[in-house]
Amino acid sequence: MALNSVYKKYFQKSKVFLYPVLGITRGANIVPIETYLSWEGHYNSEDMKLICVYNIKDTQEYIDFEKKKLLNHNRLSDYVKVDSVSVFTFDLSDLEDDWFHFINGRYSKVSLNLKQKILNFFDKNSGNYAYIHSYLLPEKYFNNYAELLNVEPVMLMEVGELCSKPDPVKETLILEVADLDNISEKLLNLSKPSEI
Repeated sequence: MALNSVYKKYFQKSKVFLYPVLGITRGANIVPIETYLSWEGHYNSEDMKLICVYNIKDTQEYIDFEKKKLLNHNRLSDYVKVDSVSVFTFDLSDLEDDWFHFINGRYSKVSLNLKQKILNFFDKNSGNYAYIHSYLLPEKYFNNYAELLNVEPVMLMEVGELCSKPDPVKETLILEVADLDNISEKLLNLSKPSEI
């Protein structure tokens, strides 16, 4: 599968490479506005959290999705509503090696299991699929990219990757929350069985 051009604009790396870990089917009508690797004042990228921001909708579809797919997700560690958005924080600390490779832009080094989840998330007939495939399996594309960039393939082989690292500024959520620690404690209490 050859590419006709190089994708040059920045795209949210957490949405492409980490959101598929959650197992939420692509094509669902409810999707995050954006995803992040850190949240200013709350989490940094070393915490290994995927932060997903959703627009709150007053529809049964959204209410059901939030309840079934997000609030009951086994990776959910924090949840808070701020104005018209909900912020869901998912724990990916069990994927430490993959997280480390991802943060350092070594997408080709992530585990085969994660690569498969990412590739399965994207429609094989979409234009995005070829790019994602090239980022995860760059050795198959060095010649193609070298031709597009008018460089020698060996130059790309030395770099080893065909996609830039996540941008820490663009991958940081900046959103004020009055008392996240207190809210997190309430979430933990909600997940415990109530006593009668």
